[in-house]
Amino acid sequence: MTECITGHYTPAASLAALGVKLQQINFFGPIQQLVHIAQKTVKYSPVDKLYDGFIAMLAGAHGMVEINTRLRSDPALQAAFGRTACAEQSVVQQTLDACTDENVTQMQQALDEIYREHSATYRHDYGSRYQILDIDMSGMPCGPKAAMATKGYFANQRNRRGRQLGRVVASLYDEVVTDRLFDGKTQLTKALQPLLLAAEQTLDLDEGKRRRTIARVDAGGGSLDDVNWMLSRGYLVHTKDYSGKSATKLAKSVQQWFDDPHIPGRQFGLVTEPALCYVRKVVRIAVRYRKGNGKWKSVVLISALQAQDVLTVTGEPTSSLLDQARVLLAYVTFYDQRGGGVETSLKEDKSGLGLAKRSKKRFPAQYMLVLLGSLAHNVVVWARGWLSQTTDKLSGYGMLRMVRDVLHVSGFLLFDHAGHVQQIILNQYAPLARFLSHSLRDILSPLYISVHLGKT
Repeated sequence: MTECITGHYTPAASLAALGVKLQQINFFGPIQQLVHIAQKTVKYSPVDKLYDGFIAMLAGAHGMVEINTRLRSDPALQAAFGRTACAEQSVVQQTLDACTDENVTQMQQALDEIYREHSATYRHDYGSRYQILDIDMSGMPCGPKAAMATKGYFANQRNRRGRQLGRVVASLYDEVVTDRLFDGKTQLTKALQPLLLAAEQTLDLDEGKRRRTIARVDAGGGSLDDVNWMLSRGYLVHTKDYSGKSATKLAKSVQQWFDDPHIPGRQFGLVTEPALCYVRKVVRIAVRYRKGNGKWKSVVLISALQAQDVLTVTGEPTSSLLDQARVLLAYVTFYDQRGGGVETSLKEDKSGLGLAKRSKKRFPAQYMLVLLGSLAHNVVVWARGWLSQTTDKLSGYGMLRMVRDVLHVSGFLLFDHAGHVQQIILNQYAPLARFLSHSLRDILSPLYISVHLGKT
């Protein structure tokens, strides 16, 4: 108490506590070592400015312009993250604009190092359970004059221009394995292989690990070439057939249709026509539903998973092996669950981290923002794990609630003569303050930082 000589209020005291933890483990170190932006240092180094942008994302900034209001005006939050001051937003923008393709590659290498050090996905036990990688694309609208902005598919935005974000998510852990940025017309048919190869590099997926990894993708990755490519690399593929005409034809070979107990009007059945065009054995399940005109619409799922495996990953008892309807339903259900993996990840990042709100004209600048956003996503996921070690209270919290509620409990930070945080006083009236005080105390007590409740 005698060493605490200065105190500062911050609307994000809980985020400041996370900043102290990140400082202690030198979280941003690989980026400082590997990323070298050719820009003169006047007051702040280029990497310092990237760090400011990253902190602002965690603070809820949906645009770099918000650095001034969310970070620059909050010296306590800056100090908790190890910053003595914060760059002005326009200076951060200039640093992003100075980034090159080489800097993007350097950033990807740095993020791989950070990921291998801190992620649960990288330490996954492939012997005890399958790894599940979900792959998908999402439109990133931007101005028509931006680099590589082309017409493409953007949901509910006809004739819009933009870029496409490809993402690989480890759905068991909610972690982003890799993000890659493409031009606006690129779809999963062209992006699937580069995305999976990038994920292999990040996770060090050798042949043995690939055989215990399920690659789950939508119809965009269900072409014959892509499926055979994944099968030849050893993956357990679970996807939807790319060809609608082929699906309609294959559905005619189904001998018995079963009603889906979860979705009224939907039926599924086993495709009996032999799958001779694939390099490994696969199971095909036809799924059909009525269109508005009353006619059947059919799609076909393609899976390299055996019946026992699909029952295991969906939590069904192995006794269901004798019930064909339940086995086929497990295949269909497992495909449906991708909506809670990569699709949910993209939606949550758009709402919680402003993924689609930040747009730069230069392609490398936009790419760096995407990679910083990937890092911010994983940090929030890891923080949720750190804070939930003694309880599962936050297990259901998505990205928006984590950033808006968990990381924005107000309070005071007390600093010693050297500017190090000594005490964190959380606003006792905040709904999550009592829970967070216990969790943060466990995290920060090894650093000799006390956390308690008080009036602010």
